[in-house]
Amino acid sequence: MSAADLLPILRGLTWTIALTAGAFLIGAVLGVPLLAARQSRLLPLRLLAMAIIQIVRAIPPILWLFIIFFGLGMGFLPISPFGAALTGLGLIAAANMAEIYRGALASIHFGQWEASAALDLGRWSTARDIVAPQAFRVALPSAASYLIGLMKETAVASTIGVTELAYQGNQLSQLTYRGLEVFALVGLSYVLLSLPIAWLSRVADGYLQARVAR
Repeated sequence: MSAADLLPILRGLTWTIALTAGAFLIGAVLGVPLLAARQSRLLPLRLLAMAIIQIVRAIPPILWLFIIFFGLGMGFLPISPFGAALTGLGLIAAANMAEIYRGALASIHFGQWEASAALDLGRWSTARDIVAPQAFRVALPSAASYLIGLMKETAVASTIGVTELAYQGNQLSQLTYRGLEVFALVGLSYVLLSLPIAWLSRVADGYLQARVAR
């Protein structure tokens, strides 16, 4: 393939990175209040959070994008294809990150809270200074794995017209009739995107373990 043929792939790569980063950021932020509601002592709030998480995770990502773009977007609130994909994948990421956070918190022994209470530390100080750093280290590998999976899920955004990597690959294959080469390049691009994420996750995990061991 010529250099001109690679330009659409590079443009698609940019949109894939933007969509992945944006959706993950939304999920990482919204996952915190969703976790707080999931762990709440108020039963109605806890049940509501559990229902939201289960419903969001049970419906396929492509269907969420259709609901947001074709349903809400065309019937109530106009929204761009990228905005719909960012919203849908961000909500899905929030539900999954809340569960990752919950698993990380569950790994922290309850004695940590009891010891903090014995030292007369407030719940906020305990959560921020003692529990959160430990939970972050536990959640990091799962969050990195989910980030890689989220990057691959962005391919469904091509179904509503987002010109990300899979969309550009499909368009280029139809124009050049060289589908094998094009999609091999698209697949290689996903691999090259996932490798730095996995490497950074291992480096960060090793650094955090070294700090804990001191």
